[in-house]
Amino acid sequence: MTETTSFDDLPGDLMIWVLIISELLVFGAGLAAFLAVRLTDPAGFAAAQSHLHAGLAGINTLVLVTSGWLAALAHRVAQDGPPARTRGLLAAAGALGLIFLVIKSTEFSGLDAAGISTETHAFFTFYYLLTGFHAAHVLAGVVLFGLAVLRPQPATVQPIAAFWHMVDLVWVLLFPVIYLLR
Repeated sequence: MTETTSFDDLPGDLMIWVLIISELLVFGAGLAAFLAVRLTDPAGFAAAQSHLHAGLAGINTLVLVTSGWLAALAHRVAQDGPPARTRGLLAAAGALGLIFLVIKSTEFSGLDAAGISTETHAFFTFYYLLTGFHAAHVLAGVVLFGLAVLRPQPATVQPIAAFWHMVDLVWVLLFPVIYLLR
């Protein structure tokens, strides 16, 4: 008789969940530090925040959430659908990830052109650390989508979709805290 544990109910491999939880903890600590430092200089943070383009970030939110929806569809289709459809959904999710990165790099370029860097204000130190680290995760997800297109089986697609949902979740937390919270 085999003993079962609560981990047996998790979809996919335990290690993807260890990765996801550790990444959420890192981003959570970064957001907590951002909010704590913000309390020490609310006027400075508000002034710095005014240099951001909340409209582009809003578009990026729609792009990333749509990509997450496509990743979820790819996971569902991978269960019993045609591999070509799974590949198409994965490619579309990855393409939206690339669009996110293009928009984010446009925002970074605009700030750079305005002479804004990590040393301009504590707000921008956190902004670049949190959004840059998130962008690195988006890039990793896009690469994973590309690899999954080559092998669109459920065991491949599921952990990548789970990782991508973590990337979505982090952005859904970063967006209001960095761009909207006054």
